[in-house]
Amino acid sequence: MRALLLSMPVVLMLAVGLAFPAHAQFAGVGRDATDAEVKAWDIDVRPDFKGLPPGSGSVSAGEQLWTGKCASCHGDFGDDNHVFTPLVGNTTAEDIKTGRVAALKAGGSARTTFTKVNTVSTLWDYIHRAMPWDAPKSLSSDNVYAVLAYLLNLAEVVPADYVLSDRNIAEVQARMPNRNGMTRAHGLWEVNGKPDTQNQACMKDCQAEVKISSALPDYALNAHGNLADQNRTFGAVRGRVTDPKAAASKPAAAPANAVVTALLGARGCTGCHGMETKIIGPGFKEVAGKYQTRADVKAYLADKIAKGGSGVWGSAAMPPQAQLSKSELESIAAWLAAGAQP
Repeated sequence: MRALLLSMPVVLMLAVGLAFPAHAQFAGVGRDATDAEVKAWDIDVRPDFKGLPPGSGSVSAGEQLWTGKCASCHGDFGDDNHVFTPLVGNTTAEDIKTGRVAALKAGGSARTTFTKVNTVSTLWDYIHRAMPWDAPKSLSSDNVYAVLAYLLNLAEVVPADYVLSDRNIAEVQARMPNRNGMTRAHGLWEVNGKPDTQNQACMKDCQAEVKISSALPDYALNAHGNLADQNRTFGAVRGRVTDPKAAASKPAAAPANAVVTALLGARGCTGCHGMETKIIGPGFKEVAGKYQTRADVKAYLADKIAKGGSGVWGSAAMPPQAQLSKSELESIAAWLAAGAQP
């Protein structure tokens, strides 16, 4: 593992065609990446369609794939706002003609993927590398062409009998609703471009005390509840305690429960599950209440967490939690079986 990690800079350098002196400072440690390893990383598809693999897929085939693999998160017609923001909507035939989405210029309209995206290659690339959510990179090239064809049809970019392929995708690019919406008039476009901001890096007294010039008065702090209870328990962001009464009334967590709740945060579970109520998936207490009467509740929950699934709590899919060890699965399942106490 150590050797592999040390070789990753080599992989990245080779992927972009740069020379790299092999282990000059680390003699005998790591190895050069093989051609197969570089190929596995080098999967991006660019706006000029470099990197696009051959293949094809029809709108009708894409509809079948969409229903089975995509609709649970994006809706049958790509316009659902239940789990993720809409992909389709707020574009017109005139936008397809001009290549500039009028709704963006007018302001105030809900933004969708097709109001913003400029290049169809971006959609192909993202679907290929990241979808479906619970099984990324499981779609074949033909599957990706088919799913994208269906999505383009929903956006009225291609007709219902269209077959998308590497041979005609450039024609589709010429019909993207916001293809002319991208601007290069900013410093980030060029490697040596002028930055958009004019701030200068601090070169002295950088540890000086920061003075806060404005803040909410104490009586207004909890206008939206206790922010400390509304943030994820992992990552760099922590919510401020804005309701002292709520914090004071909260009972101290038992040590064993504290270990599990910390584990839930560290493994990303709290990104989709609240303690008591639904975020994307059900709240932990809701899960505990539903299954507490099962005789095999611990084994059942451990298996469900490990394998993932969908349809029990709604349309959103839960991906398999392969990052959890057997002991971690058992600890979480036992915690749920005991009532999911914080």
